[in-house]
Parts: sequence; structure tokens; C-alpha cells
Amino acid sequence: MKNPITKGTIATAVLMLATFSCKEKFLEVPATGQLASTQLTSKAGFEGLLLSTYAQLNARGFSQSASSYNWVRGSISGGDANKGSNSGDFNALTPYGTYQLLASSGEVNAKWNAMYEGVSRANIVLRSLPSAGTDVTATDKTRLTGEARFLRGHYYFELKRAFNMVPYVDETVDYGTGIDQVKNDVDIWPKLEADFKFAYDNLPETQTAAGRANKWAAASYLAKTYLYQKKYAEAKALFDLIIANGQTTNGKKYGLVPQYAQVFNAANDNNEESIFATQAAANTGSSDNANPDLVLNFPYNTGSNGPAGCCGFFAPSFELGNSFRVDAKGLPLLDGSYNTGANQLKTDQGLASSAPFTPDAGTVDPRLDWSIGRRGIPYLDWMVHPGLDWIRDQSFAGPYSPKKFVFYKSQDKTLTDGSSWTDGYSAINYCIIRYADVLLMAAEAEVEVGSLETARKYVNQVRTRAANADGFVKGADGKPAANYLIANYTTPFADKAAARTAVQFERKLELSGEGHRFYDLVRWGIAATALNAFLAYEGARLTVAYGGGKFTAGKDEYMPIPQTQVDYQKGILKQNPGY
Repeated sequence: MKNPITKGTIATAVLMLATFSCKEKFLEVPATGQLASTQLTSKAGFEGLLLSTYAQLNARGFSQSASSYNWVRGSISGGDANKGSNSGDFNALTPYGTYQLLASSGEVNAKWNAMYEGVSRANIVLRSLPSAGTDVTATDKTRLTGEARFLRGHYYFELKRAFNMVPYVDETVDYGTGIDQVKNDVDIWPKLEADFKFAYDNLPETQTAAGRANKWAAASYLAKTYLYQKKYAEAKALFDLIIANGQTTNGKKYGLVPQYAQVFNAANDNNEESIFATQAAANTGSSDNANPDLVLNFPYNTGSNGPAGCCGFFAPSFELGNSFRVDAKGLPLLDGSYNTGANQLKTDQGLASSAPFTPDAGTVDPRLDWSIGRRGIPYLDWMVHPGLDWIRDQSFAGPYSPKKFVFYKSQDKTLTDGSSWTDGYSAINYCIIRYADVLLMAAEAEVEVGSLETARKYVNQVRTRAANADGFVKGADGKPAANYLIANYTTPFADKAAARTAVQFERKLELSGEGHRFYDLVRWGIAATALNAFLAYEGARLTVAYGGGKFTAGKDEYMPIPQTQVDYQKGILKQNPGY
């Protein structure tokens, strides 16, 4: 990892925020050690302000449901995972899985506040640049502007797909007198496009520090923004450039890492698959630099034989496990039959860890056992997953444990931070956009413009990497831990509908648990059908977790505008339909 950006230098940014916020006379008394304005407008000062804007990607201090990872809204609401743990612990997350969110939810308000905090920090950078000191060159200004606009675009992208119609505030708005007068009656997609386009046109292809946005990260986000608006031709044109060019790092362009599991290994952060990622570091003197999004998402009650010891949240769903079933050729069951009969994955639901159990012997996609912790299969280098002993409440969470973004036993205390209540504060990055995601978004655009063969080629690239036997989970005897089988699509897709189904299902498998699924279903227009089917299937197995759950089309695609914000804005903000 080369020169990663960290949060340890953001004190300058915090002071700058205070400078803009404090207007009362008694607050204008200079504090001991106060920084001079020349320091705040220096190059170092601007770098501190910008780093504070990057720091907000993890939404530290708000809630795990508010972060850019989106494991709550993107994956739990998307059916990748159950809330997990038990019914009483952090039950504010339960409505995300049952589509019973209320405008009064503190979690909903946390997402709003966290993302607008990111917007505010980006705007401070942009508002302050005209006053930059002489050590800030024209090249510096262009780069700083590009990074700040990229980050502002990200935070608004999060707000747009979470709430749809949101107020747009840029650096020209006076935060003291004008922000509470901004309505949410204008679509902000054009604003996002403008920010990402500026970043794409002005950022360098490479940056000196890992984690900083560059030209290709901006191109990827701009193409993603086009895709969400169904501007497929525009998206395709950019994806073509990204795939053909990319960034040169140690002689490699962007590409797929050889083994699927290495995408989620802290020791392999900032690899060629990482296009834009949150940055994390351990043992820096504070857990503040570690990843705060993942601390709940470990098997429960593992003692010294498993990671973290807490907390059993984010349990992969029965339905997701079944989705990795393949046919005799190694292809997924695109007709949905994976949820029926013998195609359903055998589990140890209801069995004590001391009771005999043999894992499923049928053919499965090898990505299953890097995505889901299940009984009888080695859990990284910790031990064979024992089943119930690592599940807090099977009747609420199901039989599985999260496995992506979990640290290895050999990394404990080196790539985890033991200075807090759990070793779950790790140095594992989260890729907001990774190369496999780009390939599959590109495949989607190719389908919609009619280039079905190119779409098949991109899907097969992703599947070819998954088929690398060197990357299969192995048992103690060195043999594959399950009956893994995966193959490419060797015949052309019959038509657009068939191609669309294959691409969409590949996203489900490749990106499971990474915060994408709910947003994908919404933008494809199939959320109500898919998620009500999920509720019927999963709810029959976890009746307490999903009691009363129902997805209502025209309402549940978006979260409510937080009532706190509606009240504060005194009627300026219009509530989303159905709330």
C-alpha cells in the first residue's frame, strides 16, 4: 500500500469548520493555539480540509447505517443478508429488512446528516479556494477542486438514491442565512453529472496517495451516474475508455485480482481491482483510522477460536446462499429454481454444534464460501465454522455468518486495532467501486444498446476469475472444501431479456454483501417483485425477523425524508410519497 490517506491530519479541517460556523461574539475570542488564516489557506491547510472530506466516507460518529458501505440499506434491504444478531439488539435496523421505515427513524436521519456533512466539507474546500495562499499553485487548485467536486458528487449520489428528491446546496449558498430555504423540488442528477465530469476532465490519472480520487475513479462514477438514469449510450462510451485505459499501477492497469478472496483481504488493499475505496489503517495510535463500518459484522461468541467475538449482525440470507447453486454445466439457475426442492442449500438450521452435520454435497459456485460462513467449511484461517455456536439466535438470523471483509487470524493485532472494545476495528478497505463492478455495469450498458456479445465477454471475465481453482476454499487435506463448479456462458445470449437476466444475476453473485443489491433492484424496476418474493421465502424461515414485512411499489424504493429535517425546514421540504 503506498502512502494511504488517513484521518490523523484533519484537525486543521475541524478548526476550519468551526471558523465558518461560529458567529456569536463570545465565540470570536481567539483560542489558545488557534491557527492563523494563512495556515488555513495554505496548501497544507487545504489538504487537511480535503482529508476531512474523505474521512466522512465512513460516517464515523453517525451510525453504521449511514456509511458509504451501505451494508444496511444496500444489502439488508436488498435481501443479501438478514439483520442478524437477535430481535432486541440494534432493532432500529429491523425495519430496513421489512420495509417499515418511518420518517421519525433516527437511522434515516443519520444517513441524511452524514451525507450532508460530507457535502458541507466539500463545499468548504471549494468556497475557500479563491482565498488560497501563494503556495497553492494553479495546478494544486485544479486538483483540489476536482477532488472536492468528486467527493461532493459521491455524497449527493448517496442522497439521491436514498431519498430521491433532495435539496442541493453548493459552495455559493450562505450556510448562515440561505440553507434552510432550499427546496427539494429539482432533480439533482445534472448537478452530479457536472461534478463528476469536472473531476474526470481535471484530475490526474494517478495520485501520490492511495485512496485519492483520480481521473478513472471519476469516469467510473460518471458512467455509474449515467447508468442510473438509463443513459446507456453515454455510460457505454465511458466504460469503453475505462476498460481500455485505466490506471497504471506497478505496471498493471485496472483489472481483476487473480483470486476472488483477495478482493477482501486487508493485506491486499489498493490492488488493481480497487478503483475507489474507503481507506483504513490499524495500530496508528487510535482506532479512529480503522474501519468503523464493520465492527458488528462478525460471527457471534467466537471466543479465542474466531474473529472479534461479536456481534452476529449482517447474517447472509437463506435466499442468497441458495443463489450460488449451479447446474451440471456450472451455470446459475436463472429460472429461480434455486429456491425449490433439492436445489436449496442444505443448512444446519436448528442443529446444535455438537450434532452431526455434513455440508451440502451438490454443485455450487465457488464464490459461495468466500461470501458466506457456513457450518463445516473452513472460516478463513480461524477454524471450521461450527454452526450454531457462532450464531447468536438462529431463529432470527439464520444459519450463516458474514465472511467478506473479515480479517484472518494471522492478521489479528497487526491489521486489526486492539485499542478499543473489539478487534473488529480492522485495516480492511471497502471498495465503493471495484473493477468487477465496472465490468458488470459495462455489460449492462452493452445489453441495453444491443451489444450482447460484448456483454457476454464482460460477464465471462468475471466468471473466469471466480473459476481460478487456486482461489477455492480448501479443507485440511488441501482439496476443495465443497463441490465447486463454475463455467462461462459458451453460447450467445438468446435475446436482450436473456442477457439482462444473466448480467443482473451475475451482479447478485459477484457483489453480494457489498451494498449494491437494493439499489440495483430499484433502478431495474423489479424491486417490488423480487423483494416480496424474498420476504415470502425468507419470512417462512425467520418469522420473527420478517413479521409484517411488505415492499410497496411507489413508496419503498426510497426512504422517507427525515421528519426532523421536515420540521426544521418549516414546510420547505416535500415528503416522499407514502410517508
